[in-house]
Amino acid sequence: MLSVQAQERDEGAGLRERRCIVTGEVLPEAKLIRFVVGPENEIVPDLAAKLPGRGIWISADHAALQRAVVKNLFSRAAKTPVHAAANLPERIEGLLVSRMQDCLGLARRSGVLVLGFDNVVRALESRRKAGVLVEARDGAPDGRRRVLGAALAQGVHTQMIDVLTAAALSMALGRENVIHAALFPGPLAERLMLDAKRLEGFRPPDEKNGSDSRPDERYV
Repeated sequence: MLSVQAQERDEGAGLRERRCIVTGEVLPEAKLIRFVVGPENEIVPDLAAKLPGRGIWISADHAALQRAVVKNLFSRAAKTPVHAAANLPERIEGLLVSRMQDCLGLARRSGVLVLGFDNVVRALESRRKAGVLVEARDGAPDGRRRVLGAALAQGVHTQMIDVLTAAALSMALGRENVIHAALFPGPLAERLMLDAKRLEGFRPPDEKNGSDSRPDERYV
């Protein structure tokens, strides 16, 4: 599990810019995934951008990462033969989901997360105001509209995360059938948004609302 201090250290990473070895684009680190070469010349994911060694940066996008693996672009960037696992895109997706689940769990224990439709609406109406809405991507559209309507009625400008299913949210928060949640502003909300934006590159729009067919529950 991640500590609050570890969460906060992650935040500064989104401000610097790096070049994607696949597309050649210069992007903020928040839109990229960092890799390093391990002791056995294997490619090691470094989502927190903390591991020692020269970083190799790739857009947070399944297609870009798959291209890097298939065309062996990691070896070109590292200027030495390296090995990248064929399932690296799927592994990155799973790691992003796990990071988000850890963050949600820590937010709940820290008292900056509320669960359930009624509690979310109350958080939007409170003086503190919820800053990030979390909606299960396989939840009913009507419930999502009602939450957004409540935010609009209060004049609250929130960001929404909808890349995790109810099963993944429930697993993270130790509750059954979690559909609606909200975080108050702060480092944990910012960190969750960062990973959610990166995960979007592995979740095409047509996979929302429960159409993801992957059998492994870690990736939902």
